[in-house]
Amino acid sequence: MKIQIENLKKSFGEKVAVDIESYEIKDGEMLGLVGNNGAGKSTLFRLMLDLVKADGGRVLMHPSEEEQSQGIAKGSVDVAHTEDWKDWTGAFVDESFLIDYLTPDEYFQFIGLISGRKQEEVDAFLQDFEQFMAGEVAGQKKLIRNLSAGNKQKVGIVGAMLLQPKVLILDEPFNFLDPSSQSAIKRLLQEYNKKTGATILVSSHNLQHTVDICPRIALLEHGVIIRDIENTDGQAAKELESYFEV
Repeated sequence: MKIQIENLKKSFGEKVAVDIESYEIKDGEMLGLVGNNGAGKSTLFRLMLDLVKADGGRVLMHPSEEEQSQGIAKGSVDVAHTEDWKDWTGAFVDESFLIDYLTPDEYFQFIGLISGRKQEEVDAFLQDFEQFMAGEVAGQKKLIRNLSAGNKQKVGIVGAMLLQPKVLILDEPFNFLDPSSQSAIKRLLQEYNKKTGATILVSSHNLQHTVDICPRIALLEHGVIIRDIENTDGQAAKELESYFEV
């Protein structure tokens, strides 16, 4: 699924949050989004998910020929003018995406139901996440609202991937996770991308994790993409370290 951003603008009062004239995310790409606090990363994701209204411009999703042949969509989709894109998009931005009065198992079951999957399919999918969930999420009786911040993060990420989306958007997925869980989710995201060809967008303050998994990195400053960095074999690390003076 290719994503095209055109003349996208969003301000909050006098503060410019996003101002992107043109940017294309290729079909099947893993893109990392980096920048300091207030750079516009989360606002950009919210615009792409139609959670906030743009002041101008648009975000288009373009199904590939193969995806169109599968009946996913017949042509380009403007996320602000239709909800068709929700059928193939999974995202976790913050805790508001969760249904916190459910247990994790009930939440996963609900996602399975709305995406037309049998419970056996859900159970089989969750097996790949056993190491990531580390025995602290699935099979527990706690309500999501009573979980630790890290385990809530895990529920949100797994839930987004359980939809088996063509487009996956994760805002700060490494937050609150211990090193083992961070390593596990990096592996799972790479495997999912390789297996399904999904387009994956990840924002993170952790430069090393972003460099590890994303062959392309967009650097934001005051809502503008100031650098578009190819990251073959991790060579983006030095450029990013220089910019952030790490």
